Amino acid sequence: MSVFVEKKRKAKVSRETTETNIELGLELDGKGSYKIDVGISFFEHMLTLLSKHSKIDLKVKAQGDLGHHLIEDVGIVLGQALKKALGKKKGIRRFGYSYIPMDESLARCVLDLSGRTYHVIDLNCQREKVEDCQVEDITHFFISLAKSAEINLHIQVLYGENEHHKIEAAFKALAKSLQQAIEVVSEDIPSTKGIL
Repeated sequence: MSVFVEKKRKAKVSRETTETNIELGLELDGKGSYKIDVGISFFEHMLTLLSKHSKIDLKVKAQGDLGHHLIEDVGIVLGQALKKALGKKKGIRRFGYSYIPMDESLARCVLDLSGRTYHVIDLNCQREKVEDCQVEDITHFFISLAKSAEINLHIQVLYGENEHHKIEAAFKALAKSLQQAIEVVSEDIPSTKGIL
C-alpha cells in the first residue's frame, strides 16, 4: 500500500556553540543522496551509510574543537531535523526493525518514533578506538539522536570480530529501521492517543 505524501518532509537545522558549528539539512522522501563534511573520516563514512541505506537525503557541514563534541552535537542536530521533518507524524508506519550483517558481524536495530525517548545501545566493541573515531563517541551519537528526535531506540551488535564491521552493521540497521518507520502508509496518526 502506498499513500501520497502531499508536502515535502524536509528540515534544516543549525547549531552554533563555543565548541561546535553545525549546519544540517535532510529530506525524508529522498533517494539517499548525501554530502557530508565533518572532518572525521570514519564518522563521515557512517553518516554516508545512514543516508544511503535509509534513502534520506542528508547534507552535513560541521566543525568542532573535539571529536566527542562534534559527533555528539551532530547527533543532537540530526535528531532535531528528523523530528521537525516528521511533523505530526501523520500516516507514518512508526515502528521499524532490522537485522543487518557486515561480514562476520550482525547488528539489530528496533525503534519506535513514539515521541518518548528511551535508548539501549550495545555496540559490543572491545577496543576504544576505530580508525580516527572513539567508540564511546559513536555511542553518544546514538543516544543524542534518540533524545533529540524523541525515539525509543534499541541497537545491539549481537556478535562480530572487527570493530569497524560491528559499527557499520549498527548504522545500516538504524538506516533500514528508519526507512521503515518514516514511511507513510495511511492517513492516520499511528497511536490510540491520537498524537505522537
